[in-house]
Amino acid sequence: MISFPACKSAPFLLTLVLATSVAAAAIPAPADVAAPPEDAERTETGLASKVLAPGSGSTRPRAQDTVEVHYTGWTTDGKMFDSSVERGTAAKFPLDRVIKGWTEGLQLMVEGERRRFWIPEDLAYGGRPGRPAGMLVFDVQLLEIRKRPDPPSAPDDVAAPPADAAATESGLSSKVLAPGTGTSHPGPTTTVRVHYSGWTTDGEMFDSSVVRGEPIEFPLNRVIPGWTEGLQLMVVGEKRRLWIPEELAYKGAPNAPQGMLVFDVELLSFK
Repeated sequence: MISFPACKSAPFLLTLVLATSVAAAAIPAPADVAAPPEDAERTETGLASKVLAPGSGSTRPRAQDTVEVHYTGWTTDGKMFDSSVERGTAAKFPLDRVIKGWTEGLQLMVEGERRRFWIPEDLAYGGRPGRPAGMLVFDVQLLEIRKRPDPPSAPDDVAAPPADAAATESGLSSKVLAPGTGTSHPGPTTTVRVHYSGWTTDGEMFDSSVVRGEPIEFPLNRVIPGWTEGLQLMVVGEKRRLWIPEELAYKGAPNAPQGMLVFDVELLSFK
């Protein structure tokens, strides 16, 4: 995802499952917490699991889908380190944004199913300091699968702005794709709520709130300059395509999309 702040995702889900410490009222560890039993299923990666209760669903999530789950996690000495059950709030996250053992394991499940996982360290936190160490054991109930939409196709004019695109003095080009219903424009520090998809000029999509199924909200003074300028041209309900030159985007920063970037943006609201 591009470096927008205020993305409303659950804590730590980019690399972790959830927080790694909870209140003292621990849920007792299962009797087989120390190692997977003989009747556990095993995959080629070393992930072991066992169905605790069958589900009522018929489809399984894909790695790119978002799931809602209840879970409890223990280290193999029986110490609980995290539990959505204990907190009383289910967790929701894209499967490709968590530890490898979760990404693989949840794809074995159907809605309603409860399953126990024994996740080897190389599929968990890999020995990172401050994280639960060694094999981890999770009891997981899959509550809901939210299928990720297919990614939008790159625009035909992704390589360069067309002749009818409007250009500003800064070099930003844009074109209204659908008019809005609003009459006022956001200011340079306004907080906006948008849906968007972004491509490099070779047509490769690098980010999309549409694919994630969740709009994003952020102040316009906390994003790349092309967004700060471009969103101020829009009214609520409008869809606009932006061609943002590199100097108004990530300016060649390492590990960021390079060159001119193209965004389709829908302004949902602002405040």
